Amino acid sequence: MTRRVVVTAGGAGIGAALVRRFAADGARVAYCDLAPGDAPDGVLGVEADVADEASMDGFLARAHDHLGGVDVLCANAGTGGPAAPIEDMAYGDWRACLDVNLGGAFLACRWAARAMKGQGSGCILLTSSTAGQWGIPSRSPYVAAKWGVLGLTKTLAAELGPHGIRVNAICPGAVEGERMERVVAMEAAARGADPEAIRALYAEGTSMRRWVTAEDIAATAAFLASDAARTISGQALAVDGNTERVT
Repeated sequence: MTRRVVVTAGGAGIGAALVRRFAADGARVAYCDLAPGDAPDGVLGVEADVADEASMDGFLARAHDHLGGVDVLCANAGTGGPAAPIEDMAYGDWRACLDVNLGGAFLACRWAARAMKGQGSGCILLTSSTAGQWGIPSRSPYVAAKWGVLGLTKTLAAELGPHGIRVNAICPGAVEGERMERVVAMEAAARGADPEAIRALYAEGTSMRRWVTAEDIAATAAFLASDAARTISGQALAVDGNTERVT
C-alpha cells in the first residue's frame, strides 16, 4: 500500500528533506510552507501559515482531497524566534514563536487525529529539538515551545495509542543550513560574541563534535514511520551527536 504523507513547512530545510525522502521511498506527499517553491514531481505544495487556523484548515482539506487520507503526519513547522534575555523579551515575539512551534503542531495533530482514528492506524511525527531537552540562555520562547512539543507528543501517544496511532518526536541538534546560520548570528548578537565562536560551541557541546544534516533527520523519520518501528511510540529521539551540554 502506498503511504500518504503530509508535511508542514516542507519548502526548505528539514521539511524539504522529509518531502524528498518520503517521495523517494514511494509515498504520495503533500506539504505546506509560507514559500512552498516548486514542488517535486507528483508532490502537492501549498502556501499556508501554520499559525493561522483558517489557513491550515484550507491546506489540510486540500491535502486530504489530494491524497485521499493520511498515514503519516510530519508536524515539522518551526521558527527560531527571538534571542534576548527574558527582561528584554517582547510579549508579542514570545507569542509569535509559540504560535508557530506549538500552535502549528496542535492544528496539524488535531486534523491528523480525526483522520487517523477513523481508519484505526497512523503515525504522527513531531519535530522538537534538543532545545526541548535542555535550557538555552536567551532562547526562552523557542525552548518553552519545544518542551511543549514533547508534552504534546507524550499526551497524544497515550491518547491515540488505543486507536492504532503512534506518536513520536524527533529532536534535531544543530542542523546545517541557512536557518541555523541565522540562529547563530542572532545568538551571537544577543551575547556580544563572534558567530564562529557560537557555531563552534554547538559542535563542542556534543559527544561527536559535529552538526547534523537535514538528511539525517529525514532518515530517522523514515524509520519511525516504517513497519520496523511499529511498536515505538511516545518517544523523543534526539538526532544530535549526543548533546552533553548547552552553553
